[in-house]
Amino acid sequence: MSDLFWLSEAQMRRLAPLLPSERRGKPRVDDRRVISGIVHVLRSGGRWVDAPAVYGPRKTLYNRFVRWRAKGVWQRVFRALARAGGPPAELLLDSSHVKAHRSAGGGKGGARASSGGRETHRGKPRWGPPRGGRTTKIHALTDHLGRPIGFELTAGQHGDAPVALALLAPWPSAKLCIADAAYDSNGIRSFLLARGILPVIPNNPTRNQHHPFDRSAWRKRNLIERVFCRLKDFRRIATRYDRRADVFLSAVYLAATVTWWL
Repeated sequence: MSDLFWLSEAQMRRLAPLLPSERRGKPRVDDRRVISGIVHVLRSGGRWVDAPAVYGPRKTLYNRFVRWRAKGVWQRVFRALARAGGPPAELLLDSSHVKAHRSAGGGKGGARASSGGRETHRGKPRWGPPRGGRTTKIHALTDHLGRPIGFELTAGQHGDAPVALALLAPWPSAKLCIADAAYDSNGIRSFLLARGILPVIPNNPTRNQHHPFDRSAWRKRNLIERVFCRLKDFRRIATRYDRRADVFLSAVYLAATVTWWL
């Protein structure tokens, strides 16, 4: 049965030092089996109750996922492994919309929690009501090999540029940053140039003063497009079923960890 697990023993050896070590009460159920069950649910898009019995009690899978989300475990694991890859030589920045299922609405807080707009980390849904329906926007930053190193969530109708600085700030040593015209703002360009990072960003058609633009370097942008394609192979990421933004973002962190960093 162990051959059915999503995580290999080699992957678990790399992951184990980053997992919580406290042992209170009953011994913790096998981490490899439980995390593999969580990955199965994220990948298949099914309900927690429908997880195959080989992964153990369904309630254990759900409880482990949400409890470690509350402790920030999934985010810490992702960031630790991403930083272990070394400082990126190049940065790629982009976003992608995710359709929100009807079950993602109606979270605690009533109409205010379901109104879209920017949210706190304490549970507002972080989806918005644009013309295409309720959507969430995943903002991603990758390195020069197309491996994700940062994520943010906003409601679907929000712009890309306001989130860019928060994603870029932890990575000051890159040589260039590749992004599309949605990030063509004086603030982002000044921020990058002050750090010695060359902006590879097309000029917005409305701009009066055009900046130099390296078209050959910009062709690498397909790397981050592939990141979103692979993330959306996880059906609970391609469609958002979770009411809480932090729960959905934890699923993104775990999917990215398993796909690129283990």
